[in-house]
Amino acid sequence: MKNKNIISKLKTADLRGRGGADFPTYLKWQIMADTVSSQKYIVANGSEGEPNVLKDGYILKNYPELLVEGLKIALDTFKGSRAFIFLRRDYYKKYKKKLEKLIGKMPITVFREHGGYLSGEETVLCEEIEKNLPARPRTRPPFPGQAGVYGLPTLINNVETFYYVAKIARGEYKKTRLYSITGKVPYKGVFELPVNMAIKQILAETKNTPEFDYFVQIGGGASGDVLLSSETNKLVNGSGAIVVYDKEQTDPWVLMHTWIDFFMRENCDKCTPCREGTYRILEMIRDRKFDKKILEDLFFVLENTSYCALGRSIPLPFRSAIKKLL
Repeated sequence: MKNKNIISKLKTADLRGRGGADFPTYLKWQIMADTVSSQKYIVANGSEGEPNVLKDGYILKNYPELLVEGLKIALDTFKGSRAFIFLRRDYYKKYKKKLEKLIGKMPITVFREHGGYLSGEETVLCEEIEKNLPARPRTRPPFPGQAGVYGLPTLINNVETFYYVAKIARGEYKKTRLYSITGKVPYKGVFELPVNMAIKQILAETKNTPEFDYFVQIGGGASGDVLLSSETNKLVNGSGAIVVYDKEQTDPWVLMHTWIDFFMRENCDKCTPCREGTYRILEMIRDRKFDKKILEDLFFVLENTSYCALGRSIPLPFRSAIKKLL
């Protein structure tokens, strides 16, 4: 096999998942390799439903051959496996034909997601591929690496992760990642820069350093953490998104309203914390007044009892915005 040492190469490169969880890629692949099964599945997750995250679309447009190459390496690594490229609807419409030409006769299917933001959650993704609709999150464990699509071992990595798997196999990985920069900046877009570059350096390198008092939301345009300009010596986490806001011209209540609208619209209503918690937060935002005790109770329940990462991620942006902007 051409890339028989790929797992050790992924470990040496210290490649982390690029969908937001930051999980070591080699470990996911090793768990898959250690699981005994005559049939396994591989999924490139291109749902990318978080606001202001653009990197997977950038790869699909400009480097689809590297995505397919990364999937081929996975197929070669896990014998008897089949693969899916799981795409949100607009990506599916734009890139399906181009991808299918690159795929040729390889056992890779380009799949269109049925839902929205929540479709990117690993267990919902498995449900959609199985056509169990409407898809809802599964209880974990078992994790997809043990029992994913059709109850079989399933490796799920982000589109960007497979892009870098191909680069690592080629010996071209330079410890970089893709950053989506949006908001009040002159040069919006996707930039490939070092993984250990601080927010302040990224903005300077891309000529996007604001001349006004600003704050940023990093990791996602809904679930990301809020940082003041004085805190931009930190690294970017999550999915690599940076959204820049003018501190003086941004009404934090309006901003928080857009977040809670997003979470209410995109949650599946399966679990009470998301269904009821988001509505209670919305009520307080409408009144422009937080009851701190009730709010912390809501956050505690969301973080500790939500079925999936959507509910668990809700408190982060609100906690940081309340502390730093109100």
